[in-house]
Amino acid sequence: MSEIRIYGIRHHGPGSARSLLRALDDFAPDAILIEGPADADAMVSHVAGLKPPVALLAWVTGEPSRAAFWPFATFSPEWQALDWATRNFRPASFIDLPSSLGLARSREERTVESDPLGLLAGAAGYDDPERWWEDLVEQRDENVFDVIAEAMAAVRENGGDDDEETLLREAHMRKTLRAAKRAHEKIAVVCGAYHVPALTAKVKVADDNALLKQLPKVKTRLTWVPWSHGRLAASSGYGAGVRSPGWYQHLFAAPDRPVERWLTHVGAVLREHDLLTSSAHVIEGVRLADALAVLRGRPMPGLPEVQEATLAVLCEGSDLALDLVTREAIVGELLGEVPDDVPRTPFDADLTVTARRLRLQQEATEKELNLDLRKENGLARSCFLRRLRILGIDWGTPAGSSGTGTFKETWRLLWEPELSIAVVDASRWGNTVEAAAAARLLDDVGDLAGVTRGVNGALAADLPAAMPELLRLLDIRAAAETDVARLLEALPDLVQAYRYGDVRGTDTGRLGDVVAALLGRACAGFPVALGGLAPEAAGRYRRLIDKANAAVGLLGEQAQQLWRNTLLAAADRHDLPGLLAGRLVRLLFDGGDLEVDEVQQRLSLALSGGHAPGEQAAWAEGVLSGSSLLLLHSPALLKVFDTWVMGLSDESFTDVLPVVRRAFGGWERPERQALAGKVANLDGACPVAEEELDLTEFAAVLATVDEILESAR
Repeated sequence: MSEIRIYGIRHHGPGSARSLLRALDDFAPDAILIEGPADADAMVSHVAGLKPPVALLAWVTGEPSRAAFWPFATFSPEWQALDWATRNFRPASFIDLPSSLGLARSREERTVESDPLGLLAGAAGYDDPERWWEDLVEQRDENVFDVIAEAMAAVRENGGDDDEETLLREAHMRKTLRAAKRAHEKIAVVCGAYHVPALTAKVKVADDNALLKQLPKVKTRLTWVPWSHGRLAASSGYGAGVRSPGWYQHLFAAPDRPVERWLTHVGAVLREHDLLTSSAHVIEGVRLADALAVLRGRPMPGLPEVQEATLAVLCEGSDLALDLVTREAIVGELLGEVPDDVPRTPFDADLTVTARRLRLQQEATEKELNLDLRKENGLARSCFLRRLRILGIDWGTPAGSSGTGTFKETWRLLWEPELSIAVVDASRWGNTVEAAAAARLLDDVGDLAGVTRGVNGALAADLPAAMPELLRLLDIRAAAETDVARLLEALPDLVQAYRYGDVRGTDTGRLGDVVAALLGRACAGFPVALGGLAPEAAGRYRRLIDKANAAVGLLGEQAQQLWRNTLLAAADRHDLPGLLAGRLVRLLFDGGDLEVDEVQQRLSLALSGGHAPGEQAAWAEGVLSGSSLLLLHSPALLKVFDTWVMGLSDESFTDVLPVVRRAFGGWERPERQALAGKVANLDGACPVAEEELDLTEFAAVLATVDEILESAR
């Protein structure tokens, strides 16, 4: 008859892990059964090459978004059980519901069991279940597994019915345990403490089989992926998370004098950030933590005591310094490692090899990367990160570029463990990053603007395989498009791709001809399209025109002349909304196609009494938005505006004020100050110099201010 010992543990508990290791050494089992997906047994053979924190990842074949993780840290008892089995050449297997059954149901169907520790903690006089468990198990070097089993049995006898998810999981655990009994004499079972009573209960085989028979099943795949301490934290949303992975890692690695070692580590963290911390700080911090533990009746200082001592002594009361310690020490950002021999998709393998060749490391802390696209490695890194973004793998986020070209780029790199799902999902597009990105880009094109974005993306990410089809689609979409707004929307991306394609060393192909044709079609319908627009549509066109104007400025003289002629033709229409009429005049003035006298004439007509105040204000907004050049260097225009404003009734002034304020709001502060000076001197009056002010007039006010300041001291 097999001898079975069941060790109820807390997931990610360092004390549980240490106690479990001693128990396994004493018992020396022939086999170990561990809570985890039963179809992951093939992954156990890779444990020796892993560096935790890592996680088992399971996903539904063909639907990578339906996935689940089972994380393990060095201080996780389950991980230590796997490591013990590997080191002692004993078979280890998982006994929980296989992922093929667990992922077959929706998230709503897979309910989560409630935490039973609250009942036990309350009975012991604790208001914090986690602190109760730490005092009972994590901070004691004692074998308390029998006591845990008895406590959990009492909880389950008085805790009412369990949810369906728990019953299904425990039925499968018992089924796996029965099978193991037929093959081994000494079996160790490592599972969450709550499940211990269920595994020792006498339940008929037929009842468990009947319960499991009802479950649907899907085909899944599994692998190991890197995980991080940040994602083990309960604050990350992980259901079995702990508050302080860094602290628990320390407790497991340093069972002797943990408080002294921890505060020494905290002092080092603070010094790395130029916050002075001496050995005296550490000594006094240890004394305070010990004193707090004694006052609270704890066997040793826990994280709350250590935190309070850190704040009071090492951080000298600074919450900001404590927040730094919490991020870097208590939570920590350790990212695990998975060797190349772990099963992975061809896409994942190509991503890993390419990242290694480009010297890009997956790290759990944000890092800034500056790239020079004139250098081969800088350009290759930029293209690689852009390909990943096309595939939804946001390892890198663009943080800006310097200069008018694209020779310099800044990226922020941060590898989140959840990106592993995006990596799996991207593998359906191709076996390499380049091939997958090209396929994904072609699948995502839609209207003309979408195709132009695709062309721009293909050039920026150096995806020549996608360019022929994108250009073919571009010709078709551009030829069929008659909506001027859509043509204008597509123009900036296309011009950007054409203008700067040679900077990145890519072939722009037929883009020049396509740009010219697209601009010609947009200009042909431009004047008519602007007539009689509603205010909301006028605002949209105003934004499109500004972007298109900037884009055309990057093209040759012939294209620029065509655009200027189009603006002139549209500006002469009498049915333009005020916002667009004013904007066209401003663009033509900035481009040198209208003299200031003509602008003054058009402005005077627009602000005359024949137009409603709202339309006048919209015209003014179109002219004024952008910069102060027009008003500051043309006193005559400024006088026109001043006359208009002074002639408004109180009611009309209140109506137009938000519009005018919005126009001036885009100016820089020095520009607004300069305009104020011009307005103050419009009538030839000279503003009073500061030294000419008679301060005696303000004596009463100054006396009151003095009294207020005196009382505040």
